[in-house]
Amino acid sequence: MYAFEIERPATIADAVQAMGADEAQALGGGQTLIPTLKQRLAAPGVLVALSGVDEMRGICVDDGGRLCIGGSTIHADVAADGTYPALAALAGHIGDPAVRNRGTIGGSLANNDPSACYPAAALGSGAVIKTNAREIAADDYFLGMFETALDEGEIITEVKFPVPERAAYMKFEQPASRFALVGVFVAKYSDGVRVAVTGASEAGVFRWSEAEEALSSDFSASALEGLSLPGDGMIGDLHGTGAYRAHLVAVMTKRAVAAAV
Repeated sequence: MYAFEIERPATIADAVQAMGADEAQALGGGQTLIPTLKQRLAAPGVLVALSGVDEMRGICVDDGGRLCIGGSTIHADVAADGTYPALAALAGHIGDPAVRNRGTIGGSLANNDPSACYPAAALGSGAVIKTNAREIAADDYFLGMFETALDEGEIITEVKFPVPERAAYMKFEQPASRFALVGVFVAKYSDGVRVAVTGASEAGVFRWSEAEEALSSDFSASALEGLSLPGDGMIGDLHGTGAYRAHLVAVMTKRAVAAAV
């Protein structure tokens, strides 16, 4: 790795100030950034470690019934919380125990890997991503593969999840990395159904509107019969073609609905 300095702020205000330094980079759990540094694919001058910011850790339910998770909360803690079972199950199947005890929800959402699980949960739940400066609706947050609405130096401090009536996440995982080859998060609310897909598209996580419309009228796997997505624009690699991933989206959506029911 290249030489760098490390800052360990104790408050959000201190973290924001540290992020103002030239070539500063936020460090959450380090599950993506540290391997990137080891490969010399990034060379920040300053790492701002967020793990010591107590304000950014922990889980609670706000007055509106939303599940609020601090940006530095690790996956294992999300998995252990029973407020939102589908989200807990998703977190419990991220990587392995070592990853779940280091990786953070804020780090995952800030990185926005096209095959990560949390983006599907946030978009599928209609979550709100809170930063040190503002609140961003999930529909406006994800801009493409590894791209988000975060400004330079902006830090995810909390994620607020409306808890649905029913929900489930189904992931067809790549066995070595345990990232989603395709993952589908389905959530049923009183005003409709949201379906978010990760791992499939070259544009990153997305909502499948046709499935949402069908499920809002009839929340059952049979309502999805005949629905499909084109292979164009889907990721194609050694693990599967775009057409294969498009097929998996339909399969995993049906499984998610069946699990939620």
